[in-house]
Amino acid sequence: MKRNAGNIFAGDFSHLDEELVEILVQNPNVRVERIVSTGQSSPPEFWYDQAEHEWVVVLSGKAQLQFEDEDEATVLEPGDHILIPARCRHRVASTSLEEPTIWLAVFYS
Repeated sequence: MKRNAGNIFAGDFSHLDEELVEILVQNPNVRVERIVSTGQSSPPEFWYDQAEHEWVVVLSGKAQLQFEDEDEATVLEPGDHILIPARCRHRVASTSLEEPTIWLAVFYS
C-alpha cells in the first residue's frame, strides 16, 4: 500500500473563491476529507441531507452549523467536533473571514 503523507494545514488559501474539498483517504466504508472554507456558507434555503453519518472537527478558524430542527446555530471553534447523523438536514451558516476554517470530516455508513 502506498503511503499518503502531508500536512493538514499546508497550502495558500488566500485565492479560494469556493470551498476546497480534498479526499485524504477512502475505502468503501469510510471517507476522510480536508475541507478549507474562507468565508463560504451554504446557499440560502439549501440543506445537506446525506445518506452517510458525518463526524467533523474544526482545526482552525470558526464556523456555524445550522440544523433544520434547531433555532440557534451551533458554533464550532478549533477543537470542537460534532457527529451529524445520516439524514440530519443541516447547512453551513457561516465560516470565518479572518482566517481559513480547516475542517476534518469523516463520512461513514
